[in-house]
Amino acid sequence: MNNDNTNKGTLFVVPTPIGNLEDITLRAVRIFQDVDTIVCEDTRQTVKLLSHLKISKPLISFYTQNQLKRIPQIISMLETGKNIALVSDCGTPAISDPGYYLIKEAISKNIMVVPLPGACALITALVGSGLTTDSFVFLGFLKKKTGKMKKELEQAKLVQKTIVFYESPHRILKTLEICKEVFGEQTNIVLARELTKKFEEFIRGTIKEVLEEMSNRDILGEFIILLEPMIDSIDEDISSQI
Repeated sequence: MNNDNTNKGTLFVVPTPIGNLEDITLRAVRIFQDVDTIVCEDTRQTVKLLSHLKISKPLISFYTQNQLKRIPQIISMLETGKNIALVSDCGTPAISDPGYYLIKEAISKNIMVVPLPGACALITALVGSGLTTDSFVFLGFLKKKTGKMKKELEQAKLVQKTIVFYESPHRILKTLEICKEVFGEQTNIVLARELTKKFEEFIRGTIKEVLEEMSNRDILGEFIILLEPMIDSIDEDISSQI
């Protein structure tokens, strides 16, 4: 494979805040200042962030519905030496969004891809959940149909690791009911919402307890759901000594 990409641009994968604008990194700000163009999920959201940072750059929208048209255009710009930053509306690009396809295509064209560390909703939720963090399974957004959703969760249950996935507010009760069916009502579960924002909240308990809680309140904000289908005996021994 030809490794000569000196005349090509670089694709920077830049995480953006998931809520609190103070979570932008100094390196991300510098990249925004230096690149030729920013590729973003929603230009309106990115303009808000750039305005806060007092930065003005050309923007290209890039989302699921237009990715087939945009990828060749963006790759062409990179091949002619343009440096580009890829961002999503919030968090780390390519996690449950089409950024993955752009990154994969850039690599196949021998274009340098530079990922920056930064905000990521699933990691923020995981470390604050109190569930086992040494290994986990991330499912992204589950399938919408009940049967397919149940099958996904049943397969994830077999690996006996903490399970993490995203869910929208209007489906949360239905999803909790399915979780109760698949994992049992005494399984530990955590719902994380509004992370890094003023009303950040972790709702912890068994599936039965959390389902009862959510059935008696207004449901607002996007959710990250975390389940612990099995507690390892070693963890139990350590916890008993603390």
